[in-house]
Amino acid sequence: MKICVTTASGVEAVTKRELYRLLGVDPPALNGRLCFDGGWEEIAKCNLYLRTANRVGIILGEFKAETFDDLFEGLTKIEFEEFIPVDGKIIVTAKNVMSKLFAVSATQSISKKAICARLFEKYGVNSLPETAERYKIEISILKDHVTVTLDTSGDGLHRRGYRGLVGEAPLKETLASAIIQLSVWNPSRPLVDVFCGTGTIPIEGALIALNIASGKNRKFDFIEWKCADKSIFDRVKQEAIANERLDTDVRISGFDVDENQLKLARRHAKEAGVEKYIHFQRADMRDFSSRFSHGIIISNPPYGERLSDRREIEVLYRDYGKMVKSLDNWCAYTLTSVTDFERLFGKKADKKRKLYNGKLECNLFAHLSAPPKSGFSKPDKG
Repeated sequence: MKICVTTASGVEAVTKRELYRLLGVDPPALNGRLCFDGGWEEIAKCNLYLRTANRVGIILGEFKAETFDDLFEGLTKIEFEEFIPVDGKIIVTAKNVMSKLFAVSATQSISKKAICARLFEKYGVNSLPETAERYKIEISILKDHVTVTLDTSGDGLHRRGYRGLVGEAPLKETLASAIIQLSVWNPSRPLVDVFCGTGTIPIEGALIALNIASGKNRKFDFIEWKCADKSIFDRVKQEAIANERLDTDVRISGFDVDENQLKLARRHAKEAGVEKYIHFQRADMRDFSSRFSHGIIISNPPYGERLSDRREIEVLYRDYGKMVKSLDNWCAYTLTSVTDFERLFGKKADKKRKLYNGKLECNLFAHLSAPPKSGFSKPDKG
């Protein structure tokens, strides 16, 4: 099968490095997609292990379509019956970019009709009950080139299963993990988030340090499919559990001024199984100090999106810069949309990388205490 892993803009290199470590594959990153050949074991590993990917899909077919007739005909040639049973629940989404077929709703409607027409013929029926497991199909049209992808993940991979029904966090788990992996941090060093909020960065750091698979506590759509061998996923998951390093000595802390946020952070850490590895404390960033001579601060401070907050943000960022400078050999990584962050912080960043927090364009500013070891070279497999 042709497997397609999608990832966010700015994170492609991190996801690519994860894939190389995991599977030994080195696919090119094109429009946020990394595609390679594999089977159900590779699909299971990607869903379970990848910390920075958005979704894992199977490319069912590709063709050119300039009209809706072309689209319908092209879809009826794809062997959907190899994956979707007669009672499968079919959900179709679409996105059109720089194509003659620009109407998304019409693309979805016609695509669903074409898929059903194919299944009507193959199963010898004139209706589909759609009462069984879910099959999410994405129709992506870029410059009249149609790519049809079957989503194996279901919910996005940022949904680790530890946040529960407590609302959206301001920072997705996948982005938090990417920021950590872009830093010079390793589990032998202290990791601190001085604006930890509901705990996403410290929790993702703990999962990395303990080698806990990011998808360990959630479900994936493909596990319920009749065409997939569930025993493969069960074996891969058991291997992941056996490879956890729960005896690792880690020093991870999260600080925030809001006790309600910290309550959620502690709850999330418990759900993730890492509560005993993280120290959460109510404290103002300005009061932070450490007995350790070296460490890493990774934070996503308030952005001050409202004009009325601007003065507070300026004071906060200036004080944040002073606090970081007081720590002789510490590095700081800060994600923010504030464009004049370096001026307010009081020092030009050693590195800057454009990332997107949702749809908001941000930068990850790296202030290093010393030249970092190369964190962007291709690692050995394993």
